[in-house]
Amino acid sequence: LMQNKIIKKPWGSEELIELNSKYCLKKLFMKKGHRCSLQYHEKKIETIFVLEGILHIETDKDKIILNQGESITLSPGDVHRMSAIDIDALYLEASTPELDDVIRIEDDYGR
Repeated sequence: LMQNKIIKKPWGSEELIELNSKYCLKKLFMKKGHRCSLQYHEKKIETIFVLEGILHIETDKDKIILNQGESITLSPGDVHRMSAIDIDALYLEASTPELDDVIRIEDDYGR
């Protein structure tokens, strides 16, 4: 059994469940009142699925609210930012394996 790797983030944490040449699966925890960087990917495609709480997703086109059991797929070039406004959010991210493909536009934590 693979030892899942938990990576602390300024907004919460992410647990790397699986990474191989075909796909990546992560479980992310975002603390209420926090948000990740405004970002996009050049190659990576990702699907977000909410396990618990409410996840707010701001894209260049829209503001989306995902409740438990709801999902969205983001394509390369889609500018996006996840936030947990009133309640913590626990969500899965399934994506293609390009983990370093993150272009940050804006970040609350100076990264």
